[in-house]
Amino acid sequence: MTSRSRHPGATAGQAVPGTASAELLRSEPGARPRALLLSAGLVSAGAVALAVGSLMPAVRGGSPGFTSAPLLVVLALAPAVAVLYAVTTGRPGLAAGLVLGLTALAPGRLLLDLQLLADGSLASRPELFLADRLLTLPPAGPGLWPLVAGHLLTLAAGVFAAGTARDEAELAGELDGRRRWRLLGPVLGVAAGVGLLLAPLGSGNAYLLAKNAFEGPTVAMAGYLLLAAMLPLTVLVAVSSPSAGVGKGGFAGAGLAALAVGVPPVVAGLVVDRLSIAPGSVLVTVAGLVLVGLAFTRFDVVEADDEVTGDLAGEARLPGLFWWRLATGGLALLAAAAAAAGALTPVLKANGPTPVPETPSRWLLLGAAVVLAVPALFVFVPRLSAFARGVVAATWAGVVLAGAAVLSAALSVTEDKAVDPASFGVDLPLPLPDKVGFSAGQGVTWTFIALALAAVAALAAVVTGVVERDVSDEAAGMDVESDGSRADGAVLTPVVAAAVLAIAAFGTPVFTAPGYTAPGLWSNFGAASWGLLGALAVVLGLYALVPRSRPAASAAALAGAALVLGLRAAELPLVGPGYEGSSAGIGFWLALGAAVVSLVAGGMAVAGSRRSA
Repeated sequence: MTSRSRHPGATAGQAVPGTASAELLRSEPGARPRALLLSAGLVSAGAVALAVGSLMPAVRGGSPGFTSAPLLVVLALAPAVAVLYAVTTGRPGLAAGLVLGLTALAPGRLLLDLQLLADGSLASRPELFLADRLLTLPPAGPGLWPLVAGHLLTLAAGVFAAGTARDEAELAGELDGRRRWRLLGPVLGVAAGVGLLLAPLGSGNAYLLAKNAFEGPTVAMAGYLLLAAMLPLTVLVAVSSPSAGVGKGGFAGAGLAALAVGVPPVVAGLVVDRLSIAPGSVLVTVAGLVLVGLAFTRFDVVEADDEVTGDLAGEARLPGLFWWRLATGGLALLAAAAAAAGALTPVLKANGPTPVPETPSRWLLLGAAVVLAVPALFVFVPRLSAFARGVVAATWAGVVLAGAAVLSAALSVTEDKAVDPASFGVDLPLPLPDKVGFSAGQGVTWTFIALALAAVAALAAVVTGVVERDVSDEAAGMDVESDGSRADGAVLTPVVAAAVLAIAAFGTPVFTAPGYTAPGLWSNFGAASWGLLGALAVVLGLYALVPRSRPAASAAALAGAALVLGLRAAELPLVGPGYEGSSAGIGFWLALGAAVVSLVAGGMAVAGSRRSA
């Protein structure tokens, strides 16, 4: 506990906030203690409901693919045991954080279970149901309703725990201590989020097709997307909480919820015939374990009343700036290499003699790999590392832009492909068509890996930027708040102009061709449009940070935004030739204009800082 953890106005001899809260919980039957006890009761009831649901058939007439009940009961009850332990030992902040961590992921888990109600035959949930014959819309079994009730009770528990978490944050005061080590938590959250979007397991079973989140059924897709978004957000909120107890609880709650999603597919891949372990579930499981482990470490740099001595044993310290830069550059280079592999390996493969269609978007992915790899190399050069790191924090969006286009092309061709039952080792009595159509090739796998690595590299770049700023402030003997160095106010005009041009550039086609309809933001919104939206969000986010950033950081952000916009314009020479009769569209000129204006703004930021010096 740092000095910030004292309530404003507290003096020596007064109880520290954590102790005061514990006494409040035990001796004063006010609204907040009762609310926390009610929250713990609801979580416990929800855990029991989840355990009961795992003991009953989730699909009528169906059964799990393995004896999963003991595992599911442990995964259901472990969070409730942790919450009850925190309450009985007088740790309200830890208890509230645990409940909120579980609550944040409950909606996504609820949607995953509701897929069994929508169409259980399409759900990849061998721990609850594994078909042994062809089924069409199998009815939900009695076990589904306790599962739904368990998630709803967990959601209700979070409502009552929120007040306690807020009180603990107010008692702790302002967050003035550093938690650099805890910034690994959001990185793990992003990694687990990426794992949730990958296929949960490998399958050679004709009745359970291994699909990633985007290829799977709609309800399950919504659940995985919600989990992938909420997991890193939950960890980020936990690490920023002034209360160390709430922060630890948030880590543990999110980690335990992630384990409940990731562990069953891993076990199924180990013990069920014709199923295999997939990287996605392994990533979720490992991230969940590490998050739970981080909750057992000291959350703040220095605990209250501890004398600062030369002995730092037991104190969790952040790896040095060198290691963060090494991680940023290394992850970016790995993402670039995976993107290049996705571009150069077959994106599609034919299930028969049918010729494989060309995927022009893969050349844009190769360009994105180059745009990311070049600044990543300079991250290892000490004098240029800070600037290159800022550029990497932008150019990862190029992989998102191009990767979404490649995956969109693959999904549009493979979504209606026929299945060859012989490849799954089963004999079906019905006559089936000859083996035709296309399936995803190695290029799709490498593209998924590139997207995952690019997202983790981006978060590592952001964390490295925080460490760089702390190190520079410590070296100069100043606080961040007292440092008034900002980019020149004159930069605001070209930045606003670049933002307007960027919105138009990503919303209009870069090239046109007869019979070709480009994906867009306002119309023809498809899978590739998510890449456009993601890249635009990154660029606009960089523009928003420029007025509050230091000149060098502003210049790096603007240079990175210019590269992303340049990559958008490069669709004309890289992708356009794949379509007969292609010509430049208005989006090409808008993207070029936005890139030029961004570079001009970056130059103005550097020039303004030199004049003020």
